[in-house]
Amino acid sequence: QLLDGLTTETDQLTAEVAELERTRDALASGADAEAVAAQEAQKRADTLGILAGTVAAVGPGVRITISAPPGALTTDIMLEAIQELRDAGAEVIEINDSIRLVAQSWVGQTQEGLVIDDQAVSLPITIDAIGDSHALTEGAKFRGGLVSQVESDRIGGSVDIEQLDEVEITSLATPRTPRYARPA
Repeated sequence: QLLDGLTTETDQLTAEVAELERTRDALASGADAEAVAAQEAQKRADTLGILAGTVAAVGPGVRITISAPPGALTTDIMLEAIQELRDAGAEVIEINDSIRLVAQSWVGQTQEGLVIDDQAVSLPITIDAIGDSHALTEGAKFRGGLVSQVESDRIGGSVDIEQLDEVEITSLATPRTPRYARPA
């Protein structure tokens, strides 16, 4: 699994290098340099919008449905599930078709249950993630991971993982103005 991940990452980086070299050559040739620069700027803006959660995203991935008794899922389990997906290469994550996870997202717990980014999370929890569907599935299934924890006797829940050719994530995050950080 580790070797597969490294091979995939190597292939992606090789493709990225080739694309950057093509862009460099197009910019250096002078022909349509402004159009190429504008196109590259738009691609960069689109990528940053996806990462910031300010634009919708679509791509291959997984839909994970978690069912558990009320109160059984804790913040620790949700945080670990999110981190496992990120570690497995998830590029975009959405909870219950309404909560777009971004770098500033947080998970908490109240008397009523889980809360993510000030929004109550109802059961069953549906997690949509865009990325390599095989890697995301394995990231959730490894021993001690999400599936093991939720389906343990301690929680008594179930996890269903569906690999999809196309996952559409339409919820958006509202960017927050940094309170302390300023551009250097």
